[in-house]
Order: sequence, then C-alpha cells, then structure tokens
Amino acid sequence: MRVELALWVVAVVVTGGLTLSSPVSGHELVGLNGTEMLHIDFYRASSPAEDPLMVGLTLIESAGAKGAVCLDGTLPGYHVHRGSGSGANSWLIQLEGGGWCNNVRTCVYRKTSRRGSSKFMEKEIPFTGILSGNAQENPDFFNWNRVKLRYCDGASFTGDSQDKAAELEFRGQRIWFAAMEDLMSKGMRNAQQALLSGCSAGGLASVLHCDEFRGLFPAKTKVKCLSDGGLFLDAVDVSGGRTLRNFYDGVVNTQGVEENLPRICTNHLDPTSCFFPQNLIASIKTPLFLLNAAYDSWQIQASLAPPAADPAGYWRECTQNHAKCTSAQVQFLQAFRNQMLNVVRDFARSSKNGLFINSCFAHCQSERQDTWFADNSPVIGNKAIAIAVGDWYFDRAVVKAIDCAYPCDHTCHNLIFK
Repeated sequence: MRVELALWVVAVVVTGGLTLSSPVSGHELVGLNGTEMLHIDFYRASSPAEDPLMVGLTLIESAGAKGAVCLDGTLPGYHVHRGSGSGANSWLIQLEGGGWCNNVRTCVYRKTSRRGSSKFMEKEIPFTGILSGNAQENPDFFNWNRVKLRYCDGASFTGDSQDKAAELEFRGQRIWFAAMEDLMSKGMRNAQQALLSGCSAGGLASVLHCDEFRGLFPAKTKVKCLSDGGLFLDAVDVSGGRTLRNFYDGVVNTQGVEENLPRICTNHLDPTSCFFPQNLIASIKTPLFLLNAAYDSWQIQASLAPPAADPAGYWRECTQNHAKCTSAQVQFLQAFRNQMLNVVRDFARSSKNGLFINSCFAHCQSERQDTWFADNSPVIGNKAIAIAVGDWYFDRAVVKAIDCAYPCDHTCHNLIFK
C-alpha cells in the first residue's frame, strides 16, 4: 500500500500589514529528504487578484516526433494569451521555474508531479504580474502576446539524454527548441519586439538561452532577456562546503547538459561552473536584465544553510524568518550580498544591461502582482520593478538599481516560512 505524505510548506509574505500564504501540495515532495525537498522550489505565494486572467494549457503536439518530451515522456506545453492593438506583434516568453533534479531518484519523484509530466499540470493558470493583461497591473506588456512555457525537465531546459532503465527522458533542450518552433509558426516570427523572461530555474534558463532566443529573429527585431531570481551563486555554505555546486554537478551529469552549455564558457571552465550564471552573464551579447533579491530566500535555505550543512539546526530559525537571525548570521548574509555585487560588476559596465537588486528576503518578483506592480510594491529610488524593467526594455532610462544593505529597505515583501 502506498502511503501519501500530507506535507505542506507555507510561505508567508509580510509587508506593511499584508500577510499572504500559499500552501504547496505534498505529492511533489513525497519520499524526499530535507535538502532534496528544498530543490523543488516552493516559493509560489502570490497576492490574490480579484478577477485574475485564467489561461488554458496548450500541449505542443509536434514535440513528440522530435523527442521533445517531459521526464515521463508526455508532451510539453505552454499557456498563451494573444496580444492586441499596439502589442499584437510583440512577444513575451516566461520560462517557468521549479528547482531541478540531480539524480535518478529525485528525477523519478519529479516525473510524478507537474514539474515532470504534463499529466499533472494545471489545465489553466492565472496570469499575474508581468503576465497580466491589465494595463494598471502591467503597464508596458499587458497587451503583448504573453506565453508561459511549462517546466517539466528538471535542468532549466538544457538536458538531452535519457535513462531507459528508470524510464526517464531528459529532453529540456529539445523542449526549448520545439516550443520556440511552435510559437514561431503561430506568429512569433513576425515579432517586432520580444522579451525572454523567467523566474528561478526559469530565470537561469533565460540566461542560458538568451543568445539562442536572439538568434531566432532578424536583426531589426528588438530582443532582450530578463532573469528574475535566477542569479544562483557558487557560494560557500555555512559548513564550509559547496552545497549548490555539488547539486548542480549532479544535474549536469545526470541530464547530459554539457553539450548545450555556451561554448564561450566551456572552452575554459568545467561544465558545472558553466551552469552558474555568474560565469555566463558578462559574455552574453543580447541585452539582459537581472532582477534579484540580495538575500535570496531560496539560496539562503537551499544553498547557504540547508539542513545537511546545518545538522544542529543553528540556522533553522534564521532561514525561515530573517528577523530571528543573529548579528553573526546577518554578517554571513551580508557577505553573500557582497559576493552578488562582485559578480555583477563587469556585467553592469555594459550600457545595454540592466539591474534591480533589492535588499529583500525574497525569491522571484516578476510574476507576483504585489511585487511586480501594486500600490505598495518594492521600490529602489521610488521606482517599482515593473517601471524599472519597462524603462530598460524601451530604452527610456539606464537602469542600474542596487539597494543599500539590509535593513535599510522598508518596501520589501519578505518571505517568512512557517
């Protein structure tokens, strides 16, 4: 008899008296240990919309013949809301996030969830934040063709291999190409403007695929990329180890990622290093915007202070609520912020690139309405994220916004976990 584990992880967003929570279904987490569970990427709390735009799932029927399938062999899919008016020939592609799987065991569990099979994907999802069709919620992109490409491979759309014994298909790179080919046939080839974006593992994917996306269009098309919460750092954890590097090493080797990593990186660095965006961003030719929290909640929990690196639980309360961090722990987190600022230094020198690094304990801020554009959204210099991204995309202003260090920013929508 199979035992179902009723496990709920709740992220509470605290800002200006507003408290939000979002439970995550336990079926994705059954059988995983504490560290593995963190790599399922469960930060999905979102502000409630009174009448959110719900958009249906479209399976990519042509993908099967190309071997472009989810972990379990099912067809991949996307949600699309067509543009209108001045946005009829503009396209926004949002790559879904959702962690990674780094070995056969975790990938087998993943294929029984929406992160590994279209059988378990929601038939329709709300479009909010950068995907919203409301001009008051999304002033620059509301009437564009907006697409959310679902994530069902577990390697940020880069793997290309299989494990026949475990009945696993690692076909992220093929899914990427199949989806782009399908969308090009449905009008994207006529785009006058295009933006590739993504959140978390999708934010990493938007970095990895940025120049490939640019290559789909003629030179006259305005093409840029946005990575939200995707600046994962090759950082030392609280035990002195490198939790995320070890994890990424498993992802790269299990899923056959190496052949699809940028040659400009693998020519001089090992494949695992080239899965870290810090080693890619300065060499990307296409204009790129990095949106990231300096105290990235996911990285604090899964990379800096995961259970395996903190067996005594000294960091447990701090990782779940920044207000409970000791002065020594805050000092450690300030060093992480400094590492992030060092990583983006060369990247920021290019006038074509953009930055919005706020001093918040958050992860992914473009898809959530309360953080993207609302009355009390996070700001740097009185500029909300949506306005900063729009100013950069449309060349209205140079945007290199870096917040002062914690605890100076009182506009943050910080994630607190219970």
